[in-house]
Amino acid sequence: MKVLIITIVIVSFSLLLPAQQTLEGAQKLALRQGENKIDFYLNDMYFTSYLHSSELAKPVLFPIHTPSGIPVTRGYPLEPVNGESTDHPHHTGLWFSFGDVNGEDFWGATSPPPQIKHIETITEEPLKVRLAWISKSGKTILEELRTMRFSYQHHKFSIDFTSELTAKDTSALFTDTKEGFFAIRVADWLNEEHSGTYTNAQGLQKETNVWGKRSEWMQLEGHKNGKTIGIVIFNHPESFNYPTYWMARGYGLFSANPLGQRTYQEFHKLREPKGIDLRLERGEKAIFKFLVVVYENIIITQTDLNELFTEYSSQ
Repeated sequence: MKVLIITIVIVSFSLLLPAQQTLEGAQKLALRQGENKIDFYLNDMYFTSYLHSSELAKPVLFPIHTPSGIPVTRGYPLEPVNGESTDHPHHTGLWFSFGDVNGEDFWGATSPPPQIKHIETITEEPLKVRLAWISKSGKTILEELRTMRFSYQHHKFSIDFTSELTAKDTSALFTDTKEGFFAIRVADWLNEEHSGTYTNAQGLQKETNVWGKRSEWMQLEGHKNGKTIGIVIFNHPESFNYPTYWMARGYGLFSANPLGQRTYQEFHKLREPKGIDLRLERGEKAIFKFLVVVYENIIITQTDLNELFTEYSSQ
C-alpha cells in the first residue's frame, strides 16, 4: 500500500525560553461536550472549540484564542463582529480542505453538499474523529481519520494535527489548485492591512513578496492590546513537494498548500510551469501532519527561526 506523507509544523519556540520556563511542560486539558461541538480548556483557559454541525460544509476549530484570551481568528461568518470584514464566507476559523477532489470543491463550499462530514468521535484525549469527504452525489470519496492533541506551555497554545486520508468508494484525484490546503483566517487586526507582517525563511516580507513562493517556513506576526502575537509554520523536508508553496494573503488568509504549484508558477511567470496532482487509488492513503502554535509576548528573530528549522528538519 502506498503512503504519502506531508508534514507541516508550527514550532513551539521552547528553545527560545529560559530553562525554568521550558520545564513547565503541558498543562491540564479539560474538555466540555456541547451540542455538535467540543470545547477545549487548557490550564483553565478557554482555547478553542471543535465544531461539527451537519449544517457546516466542514468541521472547524473556532474561535482560537491566545493564552490571554485574544481571538486570533476572524468571527465572520459564525460570530460576526461589528466592523470586521465579510469576504470569503468559506474562510471559517482553522480548517483542512481542498478545492478540487474529483471535481468537487470542498474548499469553497459554505453549506453541504459537498461536505466533509463528522461521522464519529473515536477518542476525546487526544481528540480522534472519523470523517467522510462526501460528493454532491452522496459518494464517499475519502475517509479521514483526524487526530488533534491540544497543549499549553508558557505563552503558547498548540494543536498537534494529523489527518490520514484514504480513498474510499473510488480513486481520489487532488487536482493542482491554489484553493487549499491547511488554513486559518486570522482576525482583521492580525492581517497585513492592519498590524500583521508575513516573513518567510528567505527574509522576504509582505504578501507581495511571499505569496505563491516556496519557503521552508512562514511567519505572521502582529500586535494587539500592547502585545506581540503571531503564528509561524515550518515545512518538514520529508514533506510532499517540499518546500511547500504559500497562500499568504494580506487580507488574512494564511494557508500552506503543496498542491497549488501550477497556479503559483504561472503567476510568477516561470517559463514552463508544471502542475502537480495527487492521485490515490482505492485503499491508498495520504498522511498530513501539522503542529499549530499561537504565541504571544515572545521575541522571535529570523536567526531564531532558522535555528529552530534546522533542529526540526534533522528529526
